Amino acid sequence: MQNSSRRLSHWFHVVSNVRPCVWMGLYLILIPIFAFIYWLIPDGQFRIPDGAGTGYGSWVYYSIVTITTLGFGDYTPAHGIAQLVTAVEVTCGLLCMGFFLNAVGSMKSEIEVDAEIEKQRQLHLAAEKDKLQKSIPIITHVLGAFIKECNEATSRGIDPMSLAPELTKSAARASLTIDSFQNRVDLTLWPELLENCFAFVANYQIMASDISSTSTPDLKAKTDELLTFIKENTGLAQTIQTLIQKL
Repeated sequence: MQNSSRRLSHWFHVVSNVRPCVWMGLYLILIPIFAFIYWLIPDGQFRIPDGAGTGYGSWVYYSIVTITTLGFGDYTPAHGIAQLVTAVEVTCGLLCMGFFLNAVGSMKSEIEVDAEIEKQRQLHLAAEKDKLQKSIPIITHVLGAFIKECNEATSRGIDPMSLAPELTKSAARASLTIDSFQNRVDLTLWPELLENCFAFVANYQIMASDISSTSTPDLKAKTDELLTFIKENTGLAQTIQTLIQKL
């Protein structure tokens, strides 16, 4: 019993997902198909008005009257075969029309759901964009300071051992700001911005990890490596600035 119920539910779900135009198309196709069947049935199976035609065109007319349940009564089935075929066509017509109306209702519900989802998406986007706009001045300032320090350090050609602490401190400030920014704003709405922010923070975490685990004899090598990472983050910082200024 439960299996039958599940199968019926699944079948109804499948039928409900059929587009309305399919059911309307099937409804219209049934008209000439049944007209052809009526044309093959002997005329004696029907009561036909005096002088009325019995060609295929006349049976198309009878098929239309039958499937739409108008039942004008000029052509009527008088015997078993004609009555059976007529009953089958009426049933098929009612089923197609019922499924058509159900599909229209289902499609209307889908449209309403999609419209509500889009409305909520737009509201979410507006809210997140507002939060992002409020964060832009702070991020731009911090990243600008980081870029400036990196550019000045690399242009002066000072020994990396003396540059590393200041650059690391600047990178830490920028990383914390971006990390906080990612926690406040849903950056999945701006995938490119999210990717660059994630890369910046990840690079800094690698730098911090390398420095904290460095022994004194290897400090210079690790400092050089750290400086290279910071230089790479300059490009990321510039990209993040460009992206948020375009929003």
